[in-house]
Amino acid sequence: MASTNSLAAPAATTRASNSLLLSKGVSRLEITLKLTTAILALAAGVYTYLGVRELLNGSPTTVFFAAVIYSVAVSVGIYAFWVFLMQFMPHVIDRTGRALMFGCMLLGSLMIVAMSSWLNASALAGAAAIQQHLAITVQNYTRDLDTANSNAIAAQGLLPDIQLASSRFAKLADAERAGSLTGTAGSGTVVQLLTQMSGQLDSLGQEVQASAKRVSALFEQGGKHLAKMRELISDRGPISTRSDAFATESLALSGVIANLQQTSVAPAVKRAAASLSSGFIAPAAGGRTADLADRQTAVVGKVESSIASQATSLAEAADKILALPRVEPARFQTMSPAEAVLRYAGDFIPSWAGAISIDLMPAVLVLILCVVHAAIRREGLPAFSASGMTAGELVAALQMAREVEDARRAAPADAAVGTDADAPAAGTAAAVDENVTPLATARHTK
Repeated sequence: MASTNSLAAPAATTRASNSLLLSKGVSRLEITLKLTTAILALAAGVYTYLGVRELLNGSPTTVFFAAVIYSVAVSVGIYAFWVFLMQFMPHVIDRTGRALMFGCMLLGSLMIVAMSSWLNASALAGAAAIQQHLAITVQNYTRDLDTANSNAIAAQGLLPDIQLASSRFAKLADAERAGSLTGTAGSGTVVQLLTQMSGQLDSLGQEVQASAKRVSALFEQGGKHLAKMRELISDRGPISTRSDAFATESLALSGVIANLQQTSVAPAVKRAAASLSSGFIAPAAGGRTADLADRQTAVVGKVESSIASQATSLAEAADKILALPRVEPARFQTMSPAEAVLRYAGDFIPSWAGAISIDLMPAVLVLILCVVHAAIRREGLPAFSASGMTAGELVAALQMAREVEDARRAAPADAAVGTDADAPAAGTAAAVDENVTPLATARHTK
């Protein structure tokens, strides 16, 4: 038993020493905890001010005071919330109360995120988020411009076919002048018809070439707008000013894209092809003899078939171009920093983590306090030492020690007085016994 007590005594001493160290540590760090919480709350308030200022409308004075009032309220609320938890949560021992305190901490944390953290993220990464929004918009406009330009110049692929058909009809006209088709030289009905068809196709080819020049000019103009937009993205200066200039350039670029779609010559080619076949009127044979007239009529019929075939080919090619999907230019939407941060939150996870950590960092301190106080309770509160007591506590302890010592000294004196009082009573009883004669003895004497 003695050995067991000798082993238990050092363990108890060690636990008491650890508990004493933890208690002193909590006391020393109390000011540090409150100061840290106050600094974090102040930082959250500053970034909240920077974030909420971008969302308010009105005069500069109104915006300033409204933002200051909101940020001060946020700072005070955050500080009070965490100080309350640091003060009470470590001392709640029962399971139900601890669960309720954790629920309150979770609810308060969500409220802090709702009223402050997203504004902190807006202040930290708002400008970068807007720049990313502008960059994505430029990519969309670049894609739309390229698509519209591709659709517009697709009709240029019809130019070789048109020029080839025009050249073929012109060569046939030259051959007929030598009498290769009808067998009679001269510039009669067939030559006039072939020359007319060649001229129409040549005019259509010139229109396609002119369209190519317009498309090239518009595409170059759109490229200049895109270059200006990229310059605004990489430029320095207030993001709101750059965003407004970007909106102006995007509007001009949308007009260029719309003009590109209107510049396509494919509809004109289709109309010309339709007029070639449907509007063809075979001329009357003008030969001086019946045999020549018959030969002219036969050649005109072959020319009509060739024109119909060529018109069908051009119409089908134009239909394929017209079937290409029409480009709907992207519309640039101006955003505030807060809106941009929320939309592109996945791209700014570090900024969000920092913004939330500023507000919720005291939660870690609260949990540390809970663990430390639980350890103090588990190892037992140590007795006070003179070095850790105030003067008043020391005086009270000395007074209590004197009273205990006086009470201990008074106890033996009371015991001695009680012994002396019992001795005379015993002597008196003996004397009384000596003066009393037993009844049996008295009877014997008689």
